[in-house]
Order: sequence, then structure tokens, then C-alpha cells
Amino acid sequence: MDDLVTERLLLHPLSVAEAERIAAGVPGEGPSAVPWAEGYPAPGSRVGARHYLTALDKYGYPPDFPAYEIRRRTDGAAVGGIGFHGPADPEGWVELGYDLIESVRGQGFASEAVRGLLVFARERGAAGVRADTDLSNVASQRVLLAAGFVFDREEGALRFYRAPLVD
Repeated sequence: MDDLVTERLLLHPLSVAEAERIAAGVPGEGPSAVPWAEGYPAPGSRVGARHYLTALDKYGYPPDFPAYEIRRRTDGAAVGGIGFHGPADPEGWVELGYDLIESVRGQGFASEAVRGLLVFARERGAAGVRADTDLSNVASQRVLLAAGFVFDREEGALRFYRAPLVD
């Protein structure tokens, strides 16, 4: 699977070995190793990598809707993770999650990465994309709204959002 390129980011689909390194918090070695920005992987990226590995065990590799490492195009450094939680459901909807290191939050990277995966999901035939945030995570709620999601509902400690991809 190819990298997805946005204005400022490269979204790199994770191999099993890359996901294992992220989950363990162990960077690659050698001249071809991708640099990790200070603080990467954030706890959410490590959890996301573990969930991705579990999904790969369940659904197989390569997945139709993968997980990605978010890299800055300026220096190639990994700054976060974004990806789908598995294949599309029977109605054609997929679920999305993401995480960035603290030092790059507030720069629009998350919204840019989410918009990139919305394009990918549409091209793959998904009917729509869902995401949720903690009630207290106002920044993530703003990311989803900026990327084109609409508020769906509030349930317990979560706010749910959706982005329909077909008319």
C-alpha cells in the first residue's frame, strides 16, 4: 500500500514490524530508520499500534483500512498515528482514531491527517467514517469538526461524530 501525501504530512501505512516497534516504543535502527520526533510515540499511538496488531490477527494483512504513522514532510519525523479500527461494518462505515505528540498539537496536523483518511475511505468505497472523543477532549472535537465531521450524539463519557461519504 502506498503512502498518502497531504500538504504537510506523509501518512505511511504501517507494516506489522513497524506497528510492533511503535507498540513497544522502540525506534528502528540504521540509516533507513524513520526519525521519531521527541515524545513519539505518544501513549495513544502505542495503544493504537497494539489495537492495529490485534485487528491484523483477526482480519489479516494487508487490511483494506489500515493504520498509518503521521510524518512531517519537512523532516520526515514521525509525530503521531492515525488509522481505522478495522474493516467496514455491514452498512459500509469505518471507525477512525488518531493521536499526536504534544509538541505538534494545535498546528492543524490532526485535521489534515483526518481529511486525508476521509479521501482514502471515500476512494475505498466506505459509506462513511465514525469517530468518538472523550467529553473533555475539546481539541479532538474541534479536529473532527474542522475535518468535516458532524456531531452525532453524546453517550456516557463520549461524544460521537460521523462523516457521511456518499450522498
